[in-house]
Amino acid sequence: MNKEDLLHDLKRTGEFMGNNKLVWGTAGNISARLDDNQFYVSASGTYLSEITEEEFSLCDENGLVEGKKPSKEYIMHQGIYENRPEINAILHSSPFYSTLVANSDIELPSNYFVEAMYYLERVVRVPYYHPGSKELAEAVKEKSKEGNILLLENHGIIVYDTNLKEARMALETLEYTSRMHITALQNGINMQGLSDDKVEDFLKNSGYKPVRK
Repeated sequence: MNKEDLLHDLKRTGEFMGNNKLVWGTAGNISARLDDNQFYVSASGTYLSEITEEEFSLCDENGLVEGKKPSKEYIMHQGIYENRPEINAILHSSPFYSTLVANSDIELPSNYFVEAMYYLERVVRVPYYHPGSKELAEAVKEKSKEGNILLLENHGIIVYDTNLKEARMALETLEYTSRMHITALQNGINMQGLSDDKVEDFLKNSGYKPVRK
């Protein structure tokens, strides 16, 4: 994807997140790879729901290459890209239900329905560190080896995938499942999740999508 198309898709992603209550205010940042060594990330202090194509910063392993000052959390994105070469898009935000799960001891099931089984197969918790700190970036980088969605305790969430469309789907699935699970808990509804055997069979044999390694 060329620079212009990528920036347009990033802008649309920010708007999508805002329109669907997947981000609020300036509490979030998003990025996508331009090539093997560089990525665009939302600039510091931007409202993702209103972001323009001029409000993305081009960065590499050494920091800012061109554009406005990047989000101070760009180093989290950099670490994920370094550890996961197949990942091309990262969304960090704090949607209500997903963040509620991240801020509690609730375990989020991934066996409720098809999309949850795939996108939420590996959800990993990251202990609290101050936003933008090197400690948080290092913890995120290390945990990114273990899962495809990170719950940042007392902070928010990070999802990442092969492209922005898949990352949006992962984010929607995370928030939808979190809302479903919390609603069931509140109302005493006994959810009938699928068995481990059926989940494994789905991931390996259904042909839904290739399972991530």
